[in-house]
Amino acid sequence: MKFSIETWADARAAAQPIRYQVFCTEQSIPIELESDDKDVCSLHCVARDDTGRAVGTGRLLPSGHIGRMAVLAQFRRQGIGKAILGALVEQARKCELKSVMLHAQTHAMRFYAAEGFAVEGPEFMEAGIAHCVMRRVLD
Repeated sequence: MKFSIETWADARAAAQPIRYQVFCTEQSIPIELESDDKDVCSLHCVARDDTGRAVGTGRLLPSGHIGRMAVLAQFRRQGIGKAILGALVEQARKCELKSVMLHAQTHAMRFYAAEGFAVEGPEFMEAGIAHCVMRRVLD
């Protein structure tokens, strides 16, 4: 598996179909909520298998907000999401950010907690799915 940090111009062709599959098809999030204007100012991690096929993605906004974490169903539970998250956290360190935060779907809270994220505040609904804010302070 290879992981790269890319601009939206470079990542879009690989990342967008993954996000549509996971968020729009699997989770029934309306396409107008999945797409936003923050992609162009974000850095994107794209995971590719040995054949070069894109299988996962995530993004880091300049503010330190990590989001749009998605891995294709047949590639889950192989450590790809953890590696994408790690690459985005490392990129945040390179950008000299003091912390990173994300809106975790509540079913994924344990995943993020295992990677050093702590819950901040109450549960809330976003795109019809329960979420919570989680933050990780960087060394």
